[in-house]
Parts: sequence; C-alpha cells; structure tokens
Amino acid sequence: MLPTVRTHPAVVTALAADLDAAGFTVDRVDALWGSEAAASLHRGSRVAALRALAAREPSALATLATLFVLGLPVPRSDAERAFPTAGLDGVLAAGLLRRDDDSDDAGVPDAGHERVRPTVDLRPYAFVDDLGAGSWWIVSDLGELALGTALGEEHVLGIGGASTTLSGLQVPVPVRRVLDLGTGCGIQALHARRFADEVVATDISQRALDIARFNAALNGVDGIDLRLGSLFEPVAGERFDRIVSNPPFVITPRRDGVPAYEYRDGGMVGDALVETVLRGLADHLEPGGTAQLLGNWEYRWGDDGLERVRSWFADTDLDVWVVEREREDPPAYAETWIRDGGTKPGTPESDALVDAWLDDFATRRVTGVGFGYVVVRRPTGGPARLRRFERVPEALGTNPAGLGATVARVLDAAAWLGAHDDAALASAHLRVAGDVTEERHYWPGNDDPTVITLVQGGGFGRRVDADTALAAFVGACDGELSVAAIVAAIAQITGVDGDALSADLLPRVRDLVLDGLLLAPTS
Repeated sequence: MLPTVRTHPAVVTALAADLDAAGFTVDRVDALWGSEAAASLHRGSRVAALRALAAREPSALATLATLFVLGLPVPRSDAERAFPTAGLDGVLAAGLLRRDDDSDDAGVPDAGHERVRPTVDLRPYAFVDDLGAGSWWIVSDLGELALGTALGEEHVLGIGGASTTLSGLQVPVPVRRVLDLGTGCGIQALHARRFADEVVATDISQRALDIARFNAALNGVDGIDLRLGSLFEPVAGERFDRIVSNPPFVITPRRDGVPAYEYRDGGMVGDALVETVLRGLADHLEPGGTAQLLGNWEYRWGDDGLERVRSWFADTDLDVWVVEREREDPPAYAETWIRDGGTKPGTPESDALVDAWLDDFATRRVTGVGFGYVVVRRPTGGPARLRRFERVPEALGTNPAGLGATVARVLDAAAWLGAHDDAALASAHLRVAGDVTEERHYWPGNDDPTVITLVQGGGFGRRVDADTALAAFVGACDGELSVAAIVAAIAQITGVDGDALSADLLPRVRDLVLDGLLLAPTS
C-alpha cells in the first residue's frame, strides 16, 4: 500500500526552503555525477552515478539526489542534515520518506544505524516558455529502477517525453479558465496556470490528485481546482477557454492478468477513450476556445487511422488539426507498453502479455496504432474552417517547447484564410517568415537549379519543394507588393499567362500561409 502524500502547508513551505538551500536544481544535480552517469541513469543503471557520488564530499544536495532521484536509502543522520527547516519528522509525516529497517539492500545487518527510504520520486524540473525560463520540483511515484519491480496499477507518472511534448504544445495565450483532463502529477496544470486565471484539474485517481496538490503547494502555485472523477464528469455543464489533456490513451486488453495502470489505461476497448474525449470537447469549449491533446488511434484492416479520427469530428462545428507523428505495428506497440510497465522483455510474464495484446488487436483486425497531437478550436461564429489530418515524420520539427506558439499561428492563419477568398488573398500583402531559408541544388555546369526547397527553421521544420515561380513569389514577399502584383510581375518576366499562373500559385500560397512560411497581415 502506497503511503498518502499529505500537503501540510508549513511542512511544504519549509521543504521548499530546504530544497532551495541545497541547490536542488537540474544543473546542480547533473553536475553531481556528470553527463555520462546521467545518460546511464536514463538507460536504467545507477552504478556510474553512485561511483561519482562516492568520490564527492557528503552534502545535502547529494543526500537529496540519492533519496529522490536514485531512489536509495540514506542514513537518518544524513537525512536530518538535508532537512534543517522542514525537519525529518515533517518530511516523514508528509509521506515522502519512510523509516527503513536495520539491514542493507542485501539483507545484511547495518550495524544498528537507522536509515530512511524514499516513498516517492522528487526531482527538479526546468523549462522555457513564452514567459521565460522557469523551474519547479515535481513529486511522482518511484519508477521501476527504484522499486526493482514492475509498477503498481495506482502508479502516478512523473515527467516524461509525452508530458514535455504536451506542455510545449499548450498555446501560450492568456485565458480565463483552463481544464486539465487527467492531471496525473499536475505538470500540465502547473504549465497551464502560467497563462490562465484559473485551472480545473481532474483525475480518476485520488492519489494523483494528492500528489498534484502537493506539487502545486511545493512550488507556490495557487488557482488550481482539483476534482475527482472520470473524464468530463467532474465538469458537467461547464465550459473552458482551453482544454489540455494527456489522457490515459494506451490501448490495453481488457482481460484478467493484464495490468491496467491508472495513469495510461482508460478502461475502454481499443481507442474508445480517445474517441470519447475528442467527441466531448465541443460541449466544454467556449466560443474561440482551444484544446491541445495527445492520443492514439487504431488502424484497422481497410480503415485508415486518420480517417477514423476525422469521422469522430464529422458532426461537430470544430476546427480540427491532427498531426500523426509516428505509427507502430501491433507487436512493437505491445512490447513498448509492456516494457513501460516494468515487465522485462523475454520473460514468461512479458511473452504472455504480448500474446494477450496481439489477441486483442486481432479481434478488431488492427494493423497499426498511430500516435500524435490533436488541436481543436471552437469557432466564434460561422462554420469550421480548418480540417487538417496529416502525417508529419517524427524526424521533422524542433524542440516541442516552441510548438505552442506554432499552434497559435496555425489557428490564426486558418481563421484569416477562411475569411479571405482568392480575390481578397490577391489583394493581401504577405511577408516571408524570418526563419525561412532556401536550398538550391544544381547539376554540375547547369545555371538552372534542379531542386529548390523552402526550409522552415522553427515550427515543424517543414521542407517544401518549390518550382522557380513559387520560389520567386516567396522571395518577393516583403510586405510591399500585393499577391496580385507579385504574380503579375512573375508572369511578365517568364512570359506565361497571368491567370494560369495565379490559379497555380494561390492554392500553394494558402498552404504556405497555413504552415507559417508566409505571414498574413496582422491588421
């Protein structure tokens, strides 16, 4: 039974002071053992980090890192020195530590020296968003490295690749109310609060809400309303300016013997939970409100995954942009998530679980599973103007920290394009974005390029093949001339029909505006 994490205000405030005084930051912890040991930790080995610590003088920082990052016990005396303000008894009462027995990890008596052992993972976290650099301390449950076993079904996940992706995907525009659906340790709610007056964070797990409450208090963040319940049940009848969610989207067999982790398994068959969440957005978004989510969707025999997602929005008036970043075949998907739960590959337990997963996929004739981002907006008036379902290879794109601004630009561009027909577009004065460069490739000895590529430096790092006419058009977009004037000039220089050139270029110009390579007027 996992101990309850308790938010005692005085203890939490004192603990924050101790963590700060010890220099418990990302940079300082990394410096404790160096980049090689840090990489080894990511691969699941603590040996290099422990060797580096053994060569250093004892310190409060080393004690904190040993306890909460490495997940190992320390002598009580060291722990007492690491918590001079909160006091060891206070940290024990908060449920972050427990008293250990008088033996080492191999069961050998420890000369009667009392030790304390962590019950949670607590580590520093650093980030950069449109408000600048920030840092927090984040509590979650101990991982399999510290536990030495597979994860429990009530496990509360810490910060991983999916959570950093979603936090970077959040639109960095101030709003009144945000809903964090399935908050887990609360990381998305903390990020959302930086741009919102109020955040409502829901979860089906009481332990997750306890940990999220502790994290908010530890980092001095107020204005987060935590509610227990499944999906939209805790916010029935309410609407929000923004909804963010990393829902429990993992497709898991619903049968005995297969662990169902609260943090990732939604308790529904196949991708039904993601469908339920996406279909529920329309009822909970204010006009002009947006949603940013992660999700999985199944490919079934004769049924394209992205087309299935498209069908979920068919009867809504929402703007929708779905980006599929990767796709896995059924065995690879099963092996990924079985390993994620702490079951080692190649063991009888793992083999039995893979069998169960493949049986489950076979019942629905699943041929693959897609993973990606879903961006939604409820228009302020009129019909939906954006229905974009695309596959963007994982290799494309930049740091996810910048994707929120990209999402905002795409939504604004879609609204602008929807309000401008071709005649209005022809009158507009466009500018090429500052991160766009051009690549040209020539056959030896030739003056004319064989390949011209427009390259986006930010956003999704798109690469757009262009002919000489499109390249010339983009090169002339400095905001001085209208689209029509640029097209007419290119037609005159190249000796082609102006109407034909306009008909060829305008659809491609629209795509470049939507992708952010060309910028529409701001007023």
